[in-house]
Amino acid sequence: MESRRGPLKSAVPSNIVSPVRRCSRTACGRPAVATLTYVYADSTAVLGPLATYAEPHCYDLCAEHSERLTAPRGWEVVRLLDSSAPARPSGDDLEALANAVREAARPQERAAGAGGGRRSADPMEVARRGHLRVLRSPDN
Repeated sequence: MESRRGPLKSAVPSNIVSPVRRCSRTACGRPAVATLTYVYADSTAVLGPLATYAEPHCYDLCAEHSERLTAPRGWEVVRLLDSSAPARPSGDDLEALANAVREAARPQERAAGAGGGRRSADPMEVARRGHLRVLRSPDN
């Protein structure tokens, strides 16, 4: 049955709907990058890479909301790494990089003096060249 105004039309024109999935958080229109799933039986919230298809029981989150995600008290958050994304450097990686930069920035005479003291402390060290160390083979 048609109304007096004519056939029913869609409330949202189809050319406005974006194929990009958006964050499920209220009033957030950013593109989704991760999918959140709750496992109620295990009291666990699982945050992983964006699912291939939008599921009714999952929540798509943008980068900001996925980073700030917290779970209810007593729940565990499991963050699955996206294997295609590069791994973030850890604190140990950054500390090792900072130490290498400090060592390379030392004046040569101080580095050579410090290397002499280290030879007795490290029996595996054979020689030094700048910030690089030559180590004895463990077989010898």
